[in-house]
Amino acid sequence: MKLKQKAVSLISRTKTGKKMISSQYYRIMVSAMAAFVFNLFYALYHCVLGIINYSLWFISMGAFYGILAMMRFSAVLFDRKHRKSFSNDMDVFVMKFSGVLLIVLGIVLAVVNYISLSQDIATKYEKITMITIATYTFCKIVIAIVRAVKQRKHSSSLLRMIRNINYAEVSASILTLQRSMLVSFDSMDKRQVRFMNAMTGAAVCLFVLVLGLSMIAKKKKGS
Repeated sequence: MKLKQKAVSLISRTKTGKKMISSQYYRIMVSAMAAFVFNLFYALYHCVLGIINYSLWFISMGAFYGILAMMRFSAVLFDRKHRKSFSNDMDVFVMKFSGVLLIVLGIVLAVVNYISLSQDIATKYEKITMITIATYTFCKIVIAIVRAVKQRKHSSSLLRMIRNINYAEVSASILTLQRSMLVSFDSMDKRQVRFMNAMTGAAVCLFVLVLGLSMIAKKKKGS
């Protein structure tokens, strides 16, 4: 506990550190900015691999992470504009824009899943590596759930938008994890693996599409 208090005291000495400790909203925006940078570089990485290897799958993955980066960038940009001057029209536009991007994301995810199924693309890992990846993915799921519970009283459009982006990314991570686990542990035959991946892929794509449609529909009601 003393170590934690010392760390908090050290961080709070700076202006940014004080904001990080005192404001949950500021922590969310910093997290969104960091995730934007990660998604952007990951998108460029996959696009370069796709061009070098003439791989539609890598290019599709680049498009997927590129859309995630665009959505997070729009969230950060909206936050800056929102702090300067609130505009209901801007609020409606950003929500609709994000909803459309989520729908596009669901379609891209469906393309990625189709290519993975048709070409049997799934990364096989060693047991320890696979357990580590699974642990990391489950941590992402738990963090998403905890944030959803903590932020349930906040009706901010921006926070709702960031939550939906996180839900979409986590659901895609679950699909990727399943594909890797099924080929890494060899617990099913190829036919069963394809069926499981097809069903989970369809569910994830539908979930992302519903997220997008709900953002558009809810704003239409409130506009």
